[in-house]
Amino acid sequence: MSSPYTEEMSAPLPADSTENFGPGSIGSRRLRTGITVTWWYTVAGLLVFQLMVVSLWIGAQANLGKSPSSVVIMAIGGVVWCAATVPLMVQYRRRDETAGAAAQWRAMLLPLIISVAFALTAGLLSGLWVVGAVPLVQSLMLLNWPRGVRLRLVIVALVLLGGLWFIDLRAVTSADGGSGESWWTLGFLSILLPAMTASSLWWWDVLATLDRARAAESRLGATQERLRVATDVHDLQGHHLQVIALQLELSERLLARDPEAALQQLRLARSSVAEAQQGTRDLAMRFRGVPLRDEIDNAVDLLRAAGTSVNATVSAEANLAPAATLGPIIRETTTNVLRHGAGKRAHLSLQREAEQWRYEITNDRAAETAGNVEGSGLQGIGRRVAEANGSVQVHRGKHEFSIVVLVPALNSKEEQ
Repeated sequence: MSSPYTEEMSAPLPADSTENFGPGSIGSRRLRTGITVTWWYTVAGLLVFQLMVVSLWIGAQANLGKSPSSVVIMAIGGVVWCAATVPLMVQYRRRDETAGAAAQWRAMLLPLIISVAFALTAGLLSGLWVVGAVPLVQSLMLLNWPRGVRLRLVIVALVLLGGLWFIDLRAVTSADGGSGESWWTLGFLSILLPAMTASSLWWWDVLATLDRARAAESRLGATQERLRVATDVHDLQGHHLQVIALQLELSERLLARDPEAALQQLRLARSSVAEAQQGTRDLAMRFRGVPLRDEIDNAVDLLRAAGTSVNATVSAEANLAPAATLGPIIRETTTNVLRHGAGKRAHLSLQREAEQWRYEITNDRAAETAGNVEGSGLQGIGRRVAEANGSVQVHRGKHEFSIVVLVPALNSKEEQ
């Protein structure tokens, strides 16, 4: 008999498809991408703001008539200080890791020394108190303080920097007889920098907490489902095993004085074994027997959770389609989209065409797999479809991959 499919997918399906959604999987990495990108956006935003403030300080040096060498030193020191704050930000994000407090402080010691050195240098070169105080205050803002301490630190910083700027402003006014708009901008941004840093870190903490809550909820749901399955299996098997044990014990007692009765108990024990086997199969089918509309919805939710833009077209009579054949196929093809797709878009369709059902899934292809020879991932799908007297078609484009499954529709008696 000819093969029921035309081409093969890029890799064989695993024995357990759920392995594709565990830690380190493509789906898991996509779920973590958003929060990681947000973190680096936060770091980049803080660095840009710091460099902007440093550029204002350099301009203030020139306006105060400082020597070119002092301006160059201020510029170089400012860039080095901004670079030194990056390890502090990274250490802030890693504050919950297993490294001890001593190791964390050792990692932060050099950046703090650089901040103190630049604060002294900037203050002496510019003659401005606020310029000397901001680098040290900013570095303190990036440390991991206990709950509530950072808020009090922000309030103290605002008052301190505001007072120092007022002193600087009076000194500058008395020296040149006035103060331009740039001096007010310098003061405002210098005072605002620690407060903006604290608010950015607070927002990151909120986002990280929500991400941990999402992960905990997912683990809890999986644990509850496993517990429910384990309870059902225990109740089913425990009952039958207890009955079988009693029947075998009774047959052993009757074997010497009433062989016929003992044989009857053995027959009953064998019947109990058959009932246990059938009950286990029924239990497995109960968990697997999800309506096809729900299978499609689950596939869409899973792909969207992995960051893929998904749309689906499902017939109103989808639950009348052969679920035993199409259900596993929907799960397997969804797994392959997560494994080998580019993760940007996908489309699922389940429609009735005359006397057959048509299931189609289309997705964009990842660049690293677009030109590779693909493996035997369709073999399981092909076997299932062949058993249902259907066919599988694979369409492979340069940037798109689609699978079309055609299976005969059940008759009205089978549908009921």
